[in-house]
This record gives sequence, C-alpha cells and structure tokens, in this order.
Amino acid sequence: MIMPLDQSERLDHYMARANAAYYATRDPYADFTTAPEISQVVGELLGAWSAVVWQSMGRPPGVILAEAGPGRGTLMIDALRAIGRVAPDFRAALTVHLVETSPALRAIQASRIDAVWHHRVETIPEAPMILLANEFLDALPIRQFIQRGDGHDTWDELYVALGHWREMPTDRVFPIDPEGSLREICEPAQALARHLAARFEKTPGAALFLDYGPAVSGLGHSLQALRHGKPCDPLVDSGTADLTAHVDFAAFAEAAAGLAVHGPIPQGMFLARLGLFQRTAILAGTLQPQAASHMLDGARRLAEPDGMGRLFKAMALCHPALAAPPGFSE
Repeated sequence: MIMPLDQSERLDHYMARANAAYYATRDPYADFTTAPEISQVVGELLGAWSAVVWQSMGRPPGVILAEAGPGRGTLMIDALRAIGRVAPDFRAALTVHLVETSPALRAIQASRIDAVWHHRVETIPEAPMILLANEFLDALPIRQFIQRGDGHDTWDELYVALGHWREMPTDRVFPIDPEGSLREICEPAQALARHLAARFEKTPGAALFLDYGPAVSGLGHSLQALRHGKPCDPLVDSGTADLTAHVDFAAFAEAAAGLAVHGPIPQGMFLARLGLFQRTAILAGTLQPQAASHMLDGARRLAEPDGMGRLFKAMALCHPALAAPPGFSE
C-alpha cells in the first residue's frame, strides 16, 4: 500500500532514530560482540599502536587519546593498561575523551574510566589527538538510492513508510548503472572525514578505524539488523534491533582529502602485524588449558579470513608529515 508522504521517513533519519532508541534502552552486547570483547589483546595492541604514533608526532604534551563508540570501555581500559606498561610518558601526557551518545553505556564507561565525554567527535577540544574507532562507522546512518530507467541518469531515494520501503524522486546524480542498481552513501562518515582533515591540518594527529565493508566501494544493499543475536527485518519494530551497514572505505578516504590515508587492509593482516598471535601465545601460556584454548580461538576468530579477518578492515587517517603508522607497512 502506498503511504502518504507525511508518513514516510528518509532512511538515514529512520536509522538514526532507531539506533538512538536501541542504544539508549538496551545492552547491545546481548545482540553482538566486538573485537575488544573477544580478546584483551586487541586493546593492548591499539594502546601500543597509539604510543608509537604519539612518538612520531613529536611526543606532544596535553595529547588527547579519544575513542568513538567505546561500548563498555573495554578497548580503552586494555589500551591504557598497555600504555602504562610500555610508554609511561605517554600515559602521563594523555587525557581520555570518549564519544558516546547512549546514557546507559556512558554510565558503564564512567564506572570504569576517568574520561571526558562528548556526543560528537567534532566537539573534542583542539589539541594533538589520536582517535580510535572500532565498529563506529558501520552504525552511522546511510541513505539509499536506486537506479530507475536503464541508460538514463534517473534515481529514486528509498524512504521508510510504516515498515515498508517507498521510493521517492531525487535530484541526486550518480553514474549511470544498470536498472535496479542500488547505491548507499553515509553522509555522517564523510563529514567526519572532512572534519578530521581540517583538524589535523591545524593540529597534527591520527585516527584509526576498524570496521567492516569492502575495500573497494560497490553497488548493493548492505543495511542489516540484529535482534537477540539473530538477523531480522530492519524495518520492523524500530528501536529494538541494532542497525548497521557496510562502510564505504573508498568514499571515506576520498572525503579525507589532504590527509595521508593508510589502508584499508584486512583486519587480520593488521592485527597480525601488530603482534596479535605472539601476545596471545604469551598470555595463553599463563592460563589453564581451557582458558588458554579459548583465548587462542578468539585470536583466530579475529584474524582468519573465514572469521573477522577479511571482511573487517583497518584504515588510518594521518597528518601527511607523520610516518606510516604500525601495521600498514611490511
């Protein structure tokens, strides 16, 4: 049934509203898990990564170590522990800033970490900054456009109307694709990349993103939803499921014009280069056999192609004067 226009909602508006309700009222880790929750080694490696980047920045005092989408704070806790062990000067120089919109998750983070909170990366104060973001970009709202009329530059935008898709004319222009082709754009991700480019031009810094999506942007529908740990219809019972979409790393990198872009490379390759398996083996050697096996299984899940190692990617955006950060060169 065709719904009246005033009952239709642009997909990015729908996705933003649904995810805001979901994260405000639920523990998302009942529906999914993330790399830092699978293994403490992830946070430790990213802490060491941040320390090396800080040194390449000239060891500035008053540096901000920020995380976007910190979840329960697990990654940052593990990172700070590693930093305190391998780079105590960096630990003394940094302040922690967390970008979190969920009151429930902020409360959990506040019980575990001494930090300053923000709703957006853009409000983090001017200072040298290293930003970590694990599975942050995938939750940012997307728009979808569908090609109508083969051989003609005519596109419709997809709206949500009471649990159903609705197509509306748009003035957006894309390359001509086969009829029925679908393109996704994530305007908040592109805005973030532009912000970081402007910020790092004035104050050198670096940002590391671990997320999932193709290395080369392509066509197709990637919006998905998880409820109670299982895939579900993203248009049904909004606010009760986690909505995500694949990250368009190519478009993200293009929006960061002026910065040095490293990657995307497979997450498995990135973590292995940082020492995932060596550090895991050391920790596993201190555990009872069952716990050691569980830890080793977690490392394989993070790195192997049939786990999270290939679909998930690593990308860094850095001031062009900085050396290539660890993990992005042989």
